[in-house]
Amino acid sequence: MTAKRSELKQQLLEQARKRTAPRAASSTTVSSNGQGAEQRSVPERFTRFDAQPGYQQIAMMRQAADQLGLVDPFFKVHEGTAGATSVINGQTCINFASYNYLGFSGDPRINQAACDAVARYGTSVSASRVVSGERPIHQELEQALATAYGVEDAVAFVSGHATNVSTLGHLLGPKDLVLHDEYIHNSSLVGAQLSGAKRMSFSHNDPAALEALLARHRHQFERVLVVIEGLYSMDGDIPELPRFIELKQRYQAWLMVDEAHSFGVMGDTGLGLREYFNIDPRDVDIWMGTMSKALAGCGGYIAGSKPLVETLRYLAPGFLYSVGMPAQVAAPSLAALQLMQQEPERVQRLHAISRYFLEQATARGLDTGQSIGAAVVPVIIGSSAAAARVSHGLLEQQINVQPILHPAVPEKSARLRFFLSCDHTQAHIDQTLDALTAVLP
Repeated sequence: MTAKRSELKQQLLEQARKRTAPRAASSTTVSSNGQGAEQRSVPERFTRFDAQPGYQQIAMMRQAADQLGLVDPFFKVHEGTAGATSVINGQTCINFASYNYLGFSGDPRINQAACDAVARYGTSVSASRVVSGERPIHQELEQALATAYGVEDAVAFVSGHATNVSTLGHLLGPKDLVLHDEYIHNSSLVGAQLSGAKRMSFSHNDPAALEALLARHRHQFERVLVVIEGLYSMDGDIPELPRFIELKQRYQAWLMVDEAHSFGVMGDTGLGLREYFNIDPRDVDIWMGTMSKALAGCGGYIAGSKPLVETLRYLAPGFLYSVGMPAQVAAPSLAALQLMQQEPERVQRLHAISRYFLEQATARGLDTGQSIGAAVVPVIIGSSAAAARVSHGLLEQQINVQPILHPAVPEKSARLRFFLSCDHTQAHIDQTLDALTAVLP
């Protein structure tokens, strides 16, 4: 089988080289004086979308999947609300591919908040917020987020990805340095690149590696920003936040924590890493999060000091030049935040079912990596082809879990990623893990 895959890889690479090879054809054009002039044509790889490297990679992956008998695991259509269960191809499946951690997406009270908002404000605010798109619901949501974090202010963006891109891209410049965990989200990488700042990564969750970079380089730059995540979505592990705070204070750097997956998950009541570690929230300079996970909405936010938030609100391009968040998106997130604090048992149920999954997976000898068992638990399979096959085998048994394939992770770390919800049951977990062990190669 290995020889067959190697031969297939060589065939695909050769086809790619042929497709992207420049064509030496030339054409004749007529100059302004009416005389013909020879002009070399531009190679097709610069003019055709199907000759672009990205599309070529997609085509190669599809061809390889076809020849290996693999089913495309992406863009599966969910026919209703995606929670602990979901309807796919007309069948109800146990669902582990959606980050509806607290089960608020689909909750009738959250749905009603959206309906009430759209009835009052319409489907669009029809302008950027700085112009005429500001609505009371925006201010209510931002104040609730600031209160939840125990900081002065917060600002909500229409996209989580754009939140990081615009924040890093605006706050930093060529004389600055971004130091980030090697597993940081793409949005932070793009934001750092956009800023023009020097960028360096340190080993995953390794404060000693960060300290070595700070000791060596801090004096060479003006502003230094350290970027980490609160809960890493590929591995399900967390940073030792107090240690990172100590380093940022000693070396006079800023610290940014991306809580896209940790807010609503970590801490006894879901208030994130600040609650989990019982730290002063002001010790983190930039709190970032999203409304698309525990808060059942869409978009991102930055929470912190008033000068930070005001700077972004008036000057960050991703906020300033984007339409304001639709009211029917802001209102459900506000309602979810309020209900999360009124119903802390949802967070406790999430913690309990996550621990149960991790314990049962470990008992069956499955490789769960470094996961702490908090909403995200990977099962390492070891190859992209095998991960795709196992995922499809589970879907045939009405169990939906997404494979994470190379290059998103190293080939030997290809995995199934399980997102847990407070609405999952032990029966869901037992059925899933029994099926998984049966279909593993």
